[in-house]
Amino acid sequence: MRQTSSVLYIAVDTLIPLRGSSVPGLDEFTAALDHQAIPAVWLTSRSRLQFDDPRRKHGHRHPFIAEDGCAIYLPEDYFHLRPASDASRLKKAATVRLGRFTCIPVAQALPAAAEALQTLSQDTGVPVVTLRSLSPRELAQNTGLPQKEAELARQRDFDDIFFFAGASADQVERFLSEGGNRNLQFRQHGVLWSTAIGPSVQRCLRELAKLYDRALRYHAHIVGIGTPDLAAGLFPFCERTILLTDRKSEEPSQNQPDTPRARRLPLHVPDVWERLLAAIPTKK
Repeated sequence: MRQTSSVLYIAVDTLIPLRGSSVPGLDEFTAALDHQAIPAVWLTSRSRLQFDDPRRKHGHRHPFIAEDGCAIYLPEDYFHLRPASDASRLKKAATVRLGRFTCIPVAQALPAAAEALQTLSQDTGVPVVTLRSLSPRELAQNTGLPQKEAELARQRDFDDIFFFAGASADQVERFLSEGGNRNLQFRQHGVLWSTAIGPSVQRCLRELAKLYDRALRYHAHIVGIGTPDLAAGLFPFCERTILLTDRKSEEPSQNQPDTPRARRLPLHVPDVWERLLAAIPTKK
């Protein structure tokens, strides 16, 4: 691995939407980072299989964090190092092989979350429908995706995707509260929800920082980059942050994350990627 002053952690789900085109210039930005030997770890709520096509289209060859902090996926021989782990104490493997990737699990693998979700639904009397239980036609209708993409959406490694079936707001609140008591974590994505046991973006960043530091033999800055809708899940765990804003996010809103220390760059301007490259720390 070549010398670099920073490792970027980029929340990309808004930059690379499920439907439609990516933000213009992202390809060139990815290529420029590779040319300058700046690693860029992508963060997504999508699964390993869902994320394969976006990575291929944009030429992304670095690790990524999937399923909302459930696991880290390392391309083959990326570090040429074995990840440091407390695996011997926990009597479990430090890594597992999933597809073409070496995976560092953070959350518990399926079916743990799926089984806990069904038990929670039964115990609370709040009905839920998982994507796994749907027919191909129902799956496409409920996700709004073409059948092939919809099928990938429900093939997960760690979290389980579901929606509430006619539950009231009070029932949903009670369901989420009781799930929290049982160590389930929930993420909302429109009408769909995901649940997992033990996901942690913070731990993912910590594990990757150890690997980068060992490979580089010094500490590279942890720089978080994201849009306002995703910043809150990433920025608290980064040393420096850059918020990519749009016109709506520049307006005062109670829903905007508190990011007083973040440098702000307008996303939809022609030279945003040049500005972003200039804003990345260059000193060790």
